Amino acid sequence: MTVTDVIKRYQEGDRDFRNTNLSKSNLSGIKLSNSNFSYSKMIETHLAWSDLERCFLLESDLRGAFLYGANLSFVKLKEAQLIEADLTKADLRGAQLHKADLQGATLSGAVLTWVSLYMANLPGVNLCGANLDGINLRGANLQGANLNWTNLNHARLSGANLRGATLYGIKLKGAFLNGLDLHGLNFSGMDLEEAKLSGTKLYGADFSGSNLTGAFFRRSVLHKANLKNVQLYHGQMKGAEIVQANLMKSNLSETDLRNADLSFANLNLVNLRGADLTGANLRGAYLWGACLNGAILKDTNLSGASLRDADLSGVNLSEAILEGATMPDGKIFI
Repeated sequence: MTVTDVIKRYQEGDRDFRNTNLSKSNLSGIKLSNSNFSYSKMIETHLAWSDLERCFLLESDLRGAFLYGANLSFVKLKEAQLIEADLTKADLRGAQLHKADLQGATLSGAVLTWVSLYMANLPGVNLCGANLDGINLRGANLQGANLNWTNLNHARLSGANLRGATLYGIKLKGAFLNGLDLHGLNFSGMDLEEAKLSGTKLYGADFSGSNLTGAFFRRSVLHKANLKNVQLYHGQMKGAEIVQANLMKSNLSETDLRNADLSFANLNLVNLRGADLTGANLRGAYLWGACLNGAILKDTNLSGASLRDADLSGVNLSEAILEGATMPDGKIFI
C-alpha cells in the first residue's frame, strides 16, 4: 500500500490499516488520527508533525522512525518496536507503551504526562528535563538512563531498574519507589514529600537537606545513610533499618519510628517531638541536645545511648530500657 492509497482511504472514512507496510515512506504532517495501524511495518518512516492521536499501533515496527513533533496522544503502542526512533518534542500524553522497546530512542522535549511505560525497555534513554508527572514506569528497564532534571512527581517506579541512571535535580514528590534498590544514590536537596519508599534498599544513600515530609520508609534499609538536616515531619518509618545513619539536625517530629533500628545512629540536635519510638532500638545512639518532648518511648532500647542535654520533658521513661545511657545531666543510668 502506498502513501497515496492510505491518504485516499482515510479521506473516504476508512480507518483500518492493520498489517500495512509503510517502511521508509513519508507521512510527515498528515492527519491519520483514530486509525488502526496495529502489526504494521513503519521502519524508518517519516512521521514528523503527523497527527496520530488515539491511533492503534499494537506490536507495530517503528524502528528508526522519525516522529519529531508528532501528535501521539492517547496512542496504543503496546509491545511496539521503537528502537532508535526519534520522538523529539512528540506529544505522548496518555499514551500506552506497555512492554514497548525504546532502546536508543530520543525523547528530548517529549510530552510524557500520564504515559504508561509499564515494563518498557528504556536502557540508556535520554529523558533529561522531561515532564513525567504521573508516568507509569513500573517494571521498566531504565538502566543507565539520563533522568537529570526530570519531573517524576507522582510517578510509579516500583520494580523499575534504575541501575546506573543519573538522577541529578529530579522531582519525586509523591512518587512510588517501593521495593527498589537505590543504595548509594544521591537524593540531596530533593523534594520527596510523601514519596513511597517502603521496603527500598537505601543503604549509603544521601538525602541531606531533602524534603521528606510525610514520606514512607516502612521496612526500608537505610544503613549508614546520610539524612542530615532533612525534613521528615510526620514520616512513616515503622520497622526501618537506620543503623549508623546520620540524622543530625533533622526534623522527625511526629514521625512513626515504631520498631525501627536506630542503633548507633547520629541523632544529635534532632527534633523528635511527639515521635512514636515504641519498641525502637536506639542502642548506642547519639542524642545530644535532641528534643524528645512528648515522644513515646515504650519498650524503647536506649542502652548505652547518649542523651546529654536532651529535652525529655513530657516523656515517660518508666518503660524505656536505659541501662548504661548517659542522661541529660551527664550521669550514667544504672
